[in-house]
Amino acid sequence: MDFVEEVGESSSPARSYGSFGGGGNDVIKNDVYNRLIENGNEEAISNPDFLEQLDAHFHRLPLSYGLDINMDRVEDVLLHQKLLSRAKDPENQPVFFIRFLESVCNRDDDFDGEQVSSVPRVSLPHNSVNNGVQSLNDRNSGGDFETCSKLEDLNLDVRRNSNDINRRDSAEDFTRRQDTLHTPIHEIIFSTADKPKLLSQLSALLSDVGLNIREAHVFSTIDGYSLDVFVVDGWHSEDTEGLYDLMHKAIAGSEGTWSGSSRIQTIADKAIASPKKQEDWEIDWRLLKMGEKIAAGSCGDLYRGIYLGEDVAIKVLRSEHLNNSLEVEFAQEVAILREVRHENIVSFIGACTKLPHLCIITEYMPRGSLYEYLHKNHRELKLPQLLKYAIDVCKGMEYLHEKNVIHRDLKTANLLMDTSNVVKVADFGVARFQNNGGVMTAETGTYRWMAPEVINHQPYDQKADVFSFAIVLWELVTAKIPYDTMTPLQAALGVRQGLRPELPKNAHPKLIEIMQKCWEALPINRPPFSEIRIELEELIQQVKDTRDEANGC
Repeated sequence: MDFVEEVGESSSPARSYGSFGGGGNDVIKNDVYNRLIENGNEEAISNPDFLEQLDAHFHRLPLSYGLDINMDRVEDVLLHQKLLSRAKDPENQPVFFIRFLESVCNRDDDFDGEQVSSVPRVSLPHNSVNNGVQSLNDRNSGGDFETCSKLEDLNLDVRRNSNDINRRDSAEDFTRRQDTLHTPIHEIIFSTADKPKLLSQLSALLSDVGLNIREAHVFSTIDGYSLDVFVVDGWHSEDTEGLYDLMHKAIAGSEGTWSGSSRIQTIADKAIASPKKQEDWEIDWRLLKMGEKIAAGSCGDLYRGIYLGEDVAIKVLRSEHLNNSLEVEFAQEVAILREVRHENIVSFIGACTKLPHLCIITEYMPRGSLYEYLHKNHRELKLPQLLKYAIDVCKGMEYLHEKNVIHRDLKTANLLMDTSNVVKVADFGVARFQNNGGVMTAETGTYRWMAPEVINHQPYDQKADVFSFAIVLWELVTAKIPYDTMTPLQAALGVRQGLRPELPKNAHPKLIEIMQKCWEALPINRPPFSEIRIELEELIQQVKDTRDEANGC
């Protein structure tokens, strides 16, 4: 559960009621309405409640939604209305709509994308949105809806490696090359109940069916729904019939709940078996004294509190947000925290596992996170302090890996400091035990710190944590947020293509060397934390010796 703005991963930007609706969207709404009337749209002309419904639609969504509308293609607004309306039925979720946009032709000389104008006009009859299913006649008929054209946040060029193209002059090779150079582009729009990590779930779904995300825009409504628009390539044909069928099968086979609906039941029976008896860590809610709220997350809140006279941190899950995936995360976090105890791991005190009071109690860390220390206070660390913090993290992570635990969300927001400035690894909500020789494939973590194999949904192991540590080390050296000129998803797609943070110019050469080894593309080339710790300890000793010599000691 993430509590830091822009550090956590969510399907949509953080909600702010001040940013929804308002005068900006009123102006855009009126422009949309007037354009629909000018275009002779039958629904806009004949429905006496149309303007009121349009007003409600715009006031559900953030101002950024209105700013993305192409006024030459305002009928897309009606499509979005219908998708959001269908998504209210939990049995339909997720509702989705697919259409072919265009073919991108890569020229033979430089393979830059040259767009071929082949965008069909696609209709969506009033009753045709049905959990992504339309009749074949409806899908192929001409009509009102055209492509969204201003979703350019990611806009990643698809380039082909010219070395892979056989340039022989035979007709067979020429035909094969022509097929390779023409890439069909499709748009897929999802609507469902909004929830934490929905963007990861949708991205994984598209990846699992072999699609590559070229553009993405995601919006949350004020009443808890999402509207997520993806422009993708990877489907071999302009025809969408097979893609609809493939998407239905992928959704049916995907894990977890799409509706985000709550399940009211006791969580204790889902906790992993442990030699330690439950009564040793189960805490009576009535013995907790709740203090000030420290932070708020998408599905819970973090409080300072008191338990048996001791300052504690209490992470409370809201029962109304509970679903299968959150149950698993809660049970896994409790199970892992019960098994680990180290000076560089936040100490587990206990948990309440009976509804309506689901919470995890850990030691209170009064100096907050490294993220706050670095970025909110704009602090640049001196080398000895930087190395001390980095060694603390290494010690904690080395211990976890010895215990066969993968953290999967290592970042400065999850590294906390106590009164003695000891850094401790915290937040095990997505951590997992790893069986001997086992690997994982689920995309989990936070994009700016995520390893490329995790982004690509490839098998990964503990070396994914090492990659995340490289980004943490870069943060400690630079006091900057990684990829701060990009959105989180842009950063993730860049890392997948080999992007790394710019190397700091004034950093110690040894730190640069460690960073580069830790963020190697191939996990096997990354060192284990035991080796990283030794190198950092040797470096801090060199720094100390140099300082002593300078002081004449």
